[in-house]
Parts: sequence; structure tokens; C-alpha cells
Amino acid sequence: MEFTTDIFSQFDKKWALLTAGNKESFNTMTISWGGAGTLWGKPVVTTYVRTSRLTHDFMDREDYFTISFYPEEYKKTLAVLGSKSGRDMDKMNASGLTAKEVNNSMTFEEAEVTLVCRKLFKQRLEPANILDAQARAFYDGDAEHDMYIGEVVEIL
Repeated sequence: MEFTTDIFSQFDKKWALLTAGNKESFNTMTISWGGAGTLWGKPVVTTYVRTSRLTHDFMDREDYFTISFYPEEYKKTLAVLGSKSGRDMDKMNASGLTAKEVNNSMTFEEAEVTLVCRKLFKQRLEPANILDAQARAFYDGDAEHDMYIGEVVEIL
């Protein structure tokens, strides 16, 4: 497996889609918080999902998830997928993306790269434990995030 990129720009500037579920039922959301590295001798990615998001329910239910990256021309589509809830609309049909089943999860045909991940760890980011005041401000009146760490089992 090989994935060569500027990982800081990949998440923060280009964004990505986090998808969990199966062909019968899945949800996706745009993410810009994430990282990649090595933990417990495994290649891993870390992502963060607010407990209020529909995707959070899928992340808790499923053992696998995907993180997929897209060409620049999909930035507007990713903006919609990150600002609208699957509880309120059919995001999959509205996005124009083509869903594709992969190893134990879902991604989209239009993705440049998809990381298929097996969930290893979940932990709540408790605002009381956040030392930086600017970072703590992300939680003024908003739901907390859960951190998910997944082993990258396949790169498509």
C-alpha cells in the first residue's frame, strides 16, 4: 500500500468524505479534520465526528469506514455534503456522486483515492481536557466530537 501526499493539505485544504455503512444503508459527510500515521504497528487514519451528526450513528454501528479524496472540481459538492444532513435530505442523490461498494464499506466512483479503514479505537474529545482556549471555542454551544482511529487496510 502506498499513498504519497501532503497530508496536512489533503485534509485541511482539499477536504475528504468520510463514509460508513453498506450498500443498503450508508451516510457520508465532508471532513477537514484528520490525520494519518502509524499506531500500534499499523498504518492508521484519525478522524473526528460530532456526536450530533448522522454519520456518527453509522460510525458507531460499523466496523469499517472509508475516507476518500476528490479532484478540485468536486469542492462545491463536498461543501454541500458537509453542510446538509442526511436526516433532512437525500444527500446521496443530490450530490451527483456515484456510490460504490468496497471492502466492507462504501465510497464513490469519482474519488481519486479511497482509504478503506477498520475501526480500532473511539474516544470522546472532552472540552475540559482541551488545553488551548481557541480549540475549546469549537464546543461553545455545539456537540462534542468523537475521535475514531482506523487501520488503513486498503488504498484504492
